[in-house]
Amino acid sequence: MPAYRPPKIASSEITPQQVYLRRREFLGATTLGAMALYGAGKASAAALSVIDSKYTVDEKATPLKDVTTYNNFYEFGLDKGDPSALSGDFKPLPWTIKVDGMVNKPGTFDIEALMKEFPIENRTYRMRCVEAWSMVIPWDGFPLASLLNKVEPLGSAKYVAFETVVRPDEMPGQKGIFQSLDWPYVEGLRLDEARHPLTLLAVGLYGQTLPNQNGAPIRLVVPWKYGFKGIKSIVRITLTDKEPKNTWQVTNSQEYGFYANVNPEVDHPRWSQASERRIGESGFFGARRHPTLPFNGYADEVASLYSGMDLRKNF
Repeated sequence: MPAYRPPKIASSEITPQQVYLRRREFLGATTLGAMALYGAGKASAAALSVIDSKYTVDEKATPLKDVTTYNNFYEFGLDKGDPSALSGDFKPLPWTIKVDGMVNKPGTFDIEALMKEFPIENRTYRMRCVEAWSMVIPWDGFPLASLLNKVEPLGSAKYVAFETVVRPDEMPGQKGIFQSLDWPYVEGLRLDEARHPLTLLAVGLYGQTLPNQNGAPIRLVVPWKYGFKGIKSIVRITLTDKEPKNTWQVTNSQEYGFYANVNPEVDHPRWSQASERRIGESGFFGARRHPTLPFNGYADEVASLYSGMDLRKNF
């Protein structure tokens, strides 16, 4: 592992250069009844009925306040506080997800129906941002594999592509002549990654429905990959035989690749990935740095997916 080199700029403010230059507790209810509280504009946190899962880490969770106020969600703005401050007009219900492409049973699925069909599990995962900061988040959701099995992928399908909603009237970061990114935000996984038991479609956190700023009403969570792979507010999932592009790869392919597996031995071109700052921790000298683990600490579960691959080339 290379020696740690401090980032050249504050880790809390690290963004891709071309973007940086343009920048300027619970309600008692059943799952479906609680979700209905979402619909009239500002998101209302509502209790979810969840079950425990073996897929969890025994680490101190990041405080809810930090999880919901320190976010990257450029559809609402470029600063970490913009998503929580500017997402109040976003309407996460009603909501459907179209699943199509190389499947036997394509369809358009209502989010509330999916939440009724698939048990909602509580899973506390590490989350490592490519910007060298991290959190520990108690997500609530169901395996992506459950939805994929429902539509029956064809044998020729090799990848899964994802697409975020485009609503400039509700998402101020999508307005204006000069845009930070091309919309819609897109992402992709290999099919075996998508079907891995750890890969989650999250509909809540801390036992509550997802706040708008965290990707309401449904987002992807892949804990061994950098956080930008966790596409938010998903409206379409497509099975394909060709490797899909992801938004950051399109924006700057020299810095962001398709796989985005957490790897402390492969630095970002502008900062070290050997350690991370844990959001929500404090001390005499501020938050201490943690050593970053290969695959974000999930190597035992997922390293076999990449057997024989050059993870420096396939970054």
